[in-house]
Amino acid sequence: MVQFKDFVGITLVLFVLFECSMSIEEKPRKTKKWMRNKIDSLPKNIMEDVLIKTLEGEKKAEGPQANMLQLLEISDQQSPCQKKHCGAGRVCKLTEDGEAECVCITECPIETEERRKVCSNYNQTWGSDCEIHRMRCNCEEKSEKCSNPEFSHLHIEYYGSCKQLSKCSDSEMADFPRRMREWLFHIMQDLADREELSPHFKNKMNEAETNMTKLWSNAAVWKWCDLDGYPHDRAVSRHELFPIRAPLMYLEHCIAPFLNKCDANSDHMVTLEEWGNCLEIPKETLEDECDDLRQELN
Repeated sequence: MVQFKDFVGITLVLFVLFECSMSIEEKPRKTKKWMRNKIDSLPKNIMEDVLIKTLEGEKKAEGPQANMLQLLEISDQQSPCQKKHCGAGRVCKLTEDGEAECVCITECPIETEERRKVCSNYNQTWGSDCEIHRMRCNCEEKSEKCSNPEFSHLHIEYYGSCKQLSKCSDSEMADFPRRMREWLFHIMQDLADREELSPHFKNKMNEAETNMTKLWSNAAVWKWCDLDGYPHDRAVSRHELFPIRAPLMYLEHCIAPFLNKCDANSDHMVTLEEWGNCLEIPKETLEDECDDLRQELN
């Protein structure tokens, strides 16, 4: 005779199997609904072009689901967002008129690991870099989601929770430009040796090794151009200084005050002239050669 507990166990097993079978049957329908919603949200001009190409036989498929997947493939290739560049904390979204625009990220993944935390320039610990980028975006857009107007200049100071770092002494700060110049030169030299430097700046590296007047300036210009990300506005923002600030904070406690000092007029941007002054490199030896780098990358 089947015991009551055995009956309950069998019932639970059957229930689980039934739910699994239902979810398997429902999955294609949910997938179709998701694809249909995405297709329906596409701009009219893109949909017309997609349908024309499909009717002309440029895309062949079997079954409605395959057709929808191919419609999405064509639409993704033609979406205005494909050519739209959005900075950190922003994503591309189509307007009702089908125009591409960058909007702030609505939410960030919930991070529980300690290593995901970051310390901001306001000495506050944030759950992730995404949270900092999203907050800065909301404050730049003057959104009600902005918790502090000053956070329009929020950026990551270093990885990990905020800690009390050693103070940079006057003597250490006075010697730091020399150390920074040497560090940039050796990094550039190492990249050249590993064939990871662009041809233009590899030639500049060779020039620096034979011309002492270019020893530090060529490396300084190379790094400044490298830091000047999109939209390449001939100025390096505090945020763009992140790649050389954050990794060195624990090793070089003078790096943050040094980089802050580089922004002489406190406009949160570092020009090539300010960069040279900060590194104590004569202005006449600095030459903006970023266009040569961009052409090679393109």
